[in-house]
Amino acid sequence: MTYSRRTEVLAGISSFLATMYIIVVNPSILSQTGLPFSGVLTATVLLSFFGSLMMGLYARNPIVVAPGMGLNAFFTFTAVKGMGLSPQVALGAVFWAGILFLLLSVGRVRSAIVGLIPVPLRYAVSAGIGLFITLIGFENARFIIGNPATLVSIASVHDPVVLTFVAGLLLTAILVVRQIPGAIIIGIVLTTLAAWPIGRWWGDASAINFGRKALVNYNGLFATPDFSLIGQLDLVNSLQWSLWPVIFAFVFTDLFDSISTFVGVAEAGNLYDPLPDNQPANAPVFRQPRNLNRSLLTDAVATTLAGVLGTSPGTAYIESAVGIAQGGRTGLVAVVAACLFLPFLFLSPLLSVIPAIATAPALVLVGAFMMQPITRIRWEQLDDAIPAFLALVLIPFSYSITQGIIWGFLSWTVIKLAVGKRHEVPTGLLVIDAFCLLALWSGH
Repeated sequence: MTYSRRTEVLAGISSFLATMYIIVVNPSILSQTGLPFSGVLTATVLLSFFGSLMMGLYARNPIVVAPGMGLNAFFTFTAVKGMGLSPQVALGAVFWAGILFLLLSVGRVRSAIVGLIPVPLRYAVSAGIGLFITLIGFENARFIIGNPATLVSIASVHDPVVLTFVAGLLLTAILVVRQIPGAIIIGIVLTTLAAWPIGRWWGDASAINFGRKALVNYNGLFATPDFSLIGQLDLVNSLQWSLWPVIFAFVFTDLFDSISTFVGVAEAGNLYDPLPDNQPANAPVFRQPRNLNRSLLTDAVATTLAGVLGTSPGTAYIESAVGIAQGGRTGLVAVVAACLFLPFLFLSPLLSVIPAIATAPALVLVGAFMMQPITRIRWEQLDDAIPAFLALVLIPFSYSITQGIIWGFLSWTVIKLAVGKRHEVPTGLLVIDAFCLLALWSGH
């Protein structure tokens, strides 16, 4: 089959526009751990470049690779802020997760692990991470605030920051619904412009902007890349026994996020490996996404590289379907997108202008995008639905992806065994449950 090079290039541009919001959003999340915004931005761009380039040249798939949403939230709010790890130790955990992911990508180990995880829990965890990201977006915009009487509440709509966020959210949602190319990044830019008057003509952002009255502050256009985070990971302390639940959570989330993306993209573009010649005529047809092994290996390399560069794990982006919808079918799509990331190495001062309330709408909408899998859960089948529900809600309610995963696994096992469905609890899952119990016992 032949493809138009012009179509592939345009598809690459479209996929880049759909994913480039990560250049701003990822540093805005990870910088809350104390890592420098400019350093995380450099790591984000480099990882997106190398990961997407490998996906295009080695896996030959039209899929963009970049630091994963949900994975960056887990890094910041669970590993560092929740568990008190230093960012360097957390980066070490990312590296070891990548190594483990690489090992799982060899032979049939990966397939065996995938088969152990109940499908409803996969869907629930994906949607739960979406809710978690949405909560972070609302919190970053100060739209959801703490309340001693009700735990949380909505902030006053008289606050200029809140009003600007709401306007930005609605505007970005409209752009997304109307399928405007680059809708999220356009929404970020317009919300930033709308936030410029805060602290200058009305309102005061001192309480949320490190004492600076103005919310948006221009610090220049160009700067040399900040490579200060490269090689800053702590490889020794990140191998402590108590941190293995963190490493496992990185691997679990990355693995199933990747597989879900590859399946979704394959369906969108009919990108499947050919069926084997010896396929029996009456056998069920199992269509595997194109070059799945190479694609997963690319994701594993991206995660390992992320720890070295100084960012959260890399993963395949479902937004790559935008380029596929434009006709992209080959690895050239990912190569074009990879090259478009590079100029942003030199734009950290300009991008640091963007305040948290401008990226918050993107977080909320990404959360909405991640809710689709819950439609595949059989909610009428209560022994499936209850564990899935617990995993779904405990991720945002406990502010921890790890806790959602742990209680999803444990409740699945207990309920299935109690109702006589031992065949739905493979022995390997019992081993995973044992690790979950150890994680709870250790206090994480």
